[in-house]
Amino acid sequence: MKAPPIALSARLPDAPASRLRATLTALFLGTAIALAQAIPAHSSAPDSFAELAEKVSPSVVNITTSTAVATAAEPNPIVPEGSPFEDFFRDFMDRNGPGGQAPRRSSALGSGFVISEDGYIVTNNHVIEGADEIEIEFFPVPGLPGEPLKATVVGTDPTTDIALLKVESPTPLPYVSFGDSDVMRVGDWVMAMGNPLGQGFSVSAGIVSARNRTLQGSYDDFIQTDAAINRGNSGGPLFNLNGEVVGVNTAILSPNGGSIGIGFAMSSAVVENVVAQLREFGETRRGWLGVRIQDVTPDVAEAIGLSSAAGALVTDVPEGPALDAGIQQGDVILSFDGTDVQDTRGLVRKVGNTEVGKAVRVVVFRDGNRETLLITLGRREDAEAVVPAAQPSDPAPVERDLLGMTVVPLTDEIRQGLGLPASATGLVVRAVEDGSEAFTKGLREGDVIAEAGQVPVASVDDLEEQLDAVREAGRKSLLLLVRRDGEPRFVALAIE
Repeated sequence: MKAPPIALSARLPDAPASRLRATLTALFLGTAIALAQAIPAHSSAPDSFAELAEKVSPSVVNITTSTAVATAAEPNPIVPEGSPFEDFFRDFMDRNGPGGQAPRRSSALGSGFVISEDGYIVTNNHVIEGADEIEIEFFPVPGLPGEPLKATVVGTDPTTDIALLKVESPTPLPYVSFGDSDVMRVGDWVMAMGNPLGQGFSVSAGIVSARNRTLQGSYDDFIQTDAAINRGNSGGPLFNLNGEVVGVNTAILSPNGGSIGIGFAMSSAVVENVVAQLREFGETRRGWLGVRIQDVTPDVAEAIGLSSAAGALVTDVPEGPALDAGIQQGDVILSFDGTDVQDTRGLVRKVGNTEVGKAVRVVVFRDGNRETLLITLGRREDAEAVVPAAQPSDPAPVERDLLGMTVVPLTDEIRQGLGLPASATGLVVRAVEDGSEAFTKGLREGDVIAEAGQVPVASVDDLEEQLDAVREAGRKSLLLLVRRDGEPRFVALAIE
């Protein structure tokens, strides 16, 4: 059954028509004024990107790479030994390389942009990786090289997928500068340029859809945009409305290989630093602190008496700058070089962007107090993993059920079965109760509990002592240091 229609001619009771019209008019005007004040004027959007495109296009380049690809050898033709054709076929195969076929050449297309008048060009590492020939094609305008120029590789950084090239031009080249990607906001206009799908110089525009996106790298800081980015756009610039490069178009998210409005550009905050190092050294030189870390979760913060879930919890300290300066396993890094640490990702980026050899102040939370340490950074690229020493022990093999787990001290037999060194100490998890908090937080059979309450444990009694200490302190959870395949992590479990 349909609802009865609303009578559009219905009037408010006891209201003359003229007064009603005046009231409605006033309400409409008031609403319109309020909306005009609440919604920013649309005039802030550009009427056209033509002037911006014309300004920056001479600095954008198409990149063509060529790589020799070995072809599979074909079977040698069967020629009877001593035949007059034997020499002919031998000469033919020698001229065409092993197997009688010339190497095939594979080509790829990408984009880039000029950052200096003497010919330095930025692109993606994956655009030129493995290439033995790189050609740069410039925008077809008077004053620019009309023919493609050969480029050489100055340096690459696979970690951020950035490469720096160099061409020799008979005339100074137009170039663009980097802008500050950190001031870009979600909703700001951006413009992408490049060589999508091999179609030559092309422009697309959109907005910043999101910031600080991470795909897979430790130093990722991507700007997400809905400006159309396709294959061939890789290495091209993402401009702000001032014509400054705020990102390098690097990747797309797509089920079919084409643009669906989810593209990613590595932020200029990352690229500018990498390019400066490649230009000066031909390689990257990132700062190295020398710690393994994990994020501080609310239950971990409560377990160690930290007021908020922020900072980076140190899970391991191999040989390196941090160990030399006195950082300890279980410390929470709250501040690095004057900047508050919110999480592990932020700390990794900050350390990596800091000059090698610089002495920095690091504030840590330890045993309920803050301490400041002075640490001289090493170079990450030179760092070697060092397994920290552990104190040997000879625990009694007592098994017990605690915190939803069955635990037993390590013995030589258990160490051998788990492939652990003879120096390994702690309690091994024999079983984990399904549905328990320990199971939910990822503890499994074979995990080794090395510490409880930031104190080493070698026996079940040690673990129970720490449980008692936490209860007496009025805390609700116990912090465990758990190792699996040699990798440490902290887990906070609620106590009964």
